[in-house]
Amino acid sequence: MKTDIPYNQLVDAEGRRQESCRRAQLASKCLIALACVACVLLAAMTLYNILTLPTSSYHHHPASITSRLQEKVESCSDPCKIVLVESIPEGLEFNSSTTNPSIFQAWINLMSEARSSVDIASFYWTLTNEDTGTQEPTASQGEEVLKRLAELSGKLNVRIAVDTQEGKPQADLKLLNDSGADVRTVNMRALTSGVLHTKFWLIDKKHIYIGSANMDWRSLTQVKELGAVVYNCSCLASDLEKIFEAYWFVGKTESIPSPWPSSFSTLYNKDTPLQLPLNSTPSSVYLSSSPPSFCADGRTQDLQSILSVMEDAEKFIYIAVMNYLPTTEFSHPKRYWADIDTQLRRSAYEKKVHVRLLISCWQHSPPVMLPFLKSLASVHDFRNNLDIQVRLFMVPADPSQKEIPFARVNHNKYMVTDKVAYIGTSNWSGDYFLSTAGSALVVNQTGSRSPDPTVQSQLKAVFERDWHSAYSTPITHSSNLKHFC
Repeated sequence: MKTDIPYNQLVDAEGRRQESCRRAQLASKCLIALACVACVLLAAMTLYNILTLPTSSYHHHPASITSRLQEKVESCSDPCKIVLVESIPEGLEFNSSTTNPSIFQAWINLMSEARSSVDIASFYWTLTNEDTGTQEPTASQGEEVLKRLAELSGKLNVRIAVDTQEGKPQADLKLLNDSGADVRTVNMRALTSGVLHTKFWLIDKKHIYIGSANMDWRSLTQVKELGAVVYNCSCLASDLEKIFEAYWFVGKTESIPSPWPSSFSTLYNKDTPLQLPLNSTPSSVYLSSSPPSFCADGRTQDLQSILSVMEDAEKFIYIAVMNYLPTTEFSHPKRYWADIDTQLRRSAYEKKVHVRLLISCWQHSPPVMLPFLKSLASVHDFRNNLDIQVRLFMVPADPSQKEIPFARVNHNKYMVTDKVAYIGTSNWSGDYFLSTAGSALVVNQTGSRSPDPTVQSQLKAVFERDWHSAYSTPITHSSNLKHFC
């Protein structure tokens, strides 16, 4: 027999039960709401990270997103060391304390560091003087480089990407191939109507050289060159490797992918440069490339790199290149191409930036270059604070040196501003950025508090040494290339 429970107690119990249910339901709803918010936040973060990756990474390989995100948050802690290197032609003497190690010694050092691999991107190969038919003793440095590289080819993984060698000497490449190197030609003429003009080395995926010097004995002793070597810097070397792999890829497939597979993409460019210590100095660094069709997702095109460096300059822009033309040089018909020229004039006029161009003068200088240089030099008026100046640089030659073909020239290809050092492999005319393969290293150490000189200050010192030297002559309205070169 059930015991009767008073009505008021039943009401109180039911109320407590309902209240308990309401609380439980409210708690459950709160937990569900919190879970929904968390899901939304997680989805938003994931979508943001995906959208900020180069597009090919999720168009082609969705499974690689996680690894790419991990790569994105990693910082570069390699003890990277950068050294400016030069080739100073025999007989060229400066009244200056500004000196840098030789490119010859840099290449020898790189080969001595090699333990597993050597990759070289190159235009052509003439490291002996067989191409000139002379017995020039200054070819000995090139011959030494070739000898050591052939020795490495039998021991390590040596790969050489080179422009198609129609009409060019083959002896060096045959020797290296016979010694064990893997040589692959890239038919840029068929691919883009240009050439493979790049000049860089990649050692063990952690040391690099990039600069103006070709694989030519003259580039070590008879031509003025400038480049940079970066030691112990796998984070930068792995990015340069992607550019090399692009050459290697098209050399095999004989076609340019569009778009490029995500393995060629980069996270580092003019907007998001690689942050790393160079010579113990915090630095923002990236590599640019040309032509545009060779730039995978994330890669800054070389022309855009140059224009960006100019646009960021606040005080000065100093340029040293062999050829400077606001036209195409090799296309038919030739066309006016003023991208760089316009940016220089804009910088001088709008921001009152001081512009200096040091252009080479030799027997192969295109005659049409002079009128355009005169035009730039005319943008000079102190009353209106306009300051563009242009000089020609001539490497002297004695009678025997004059007999060496394609020698005795300033072959530099760099720019330095109050903020940035740009070291490239291209001459400055339209074809080099539209159809020819080239690359460049861009270094910004503006925030440096180190007592050691920055790359920018070292490159500025090189430019000023050359600008004020006896080999430099201002352009005037009456200047004539025949009289100078």
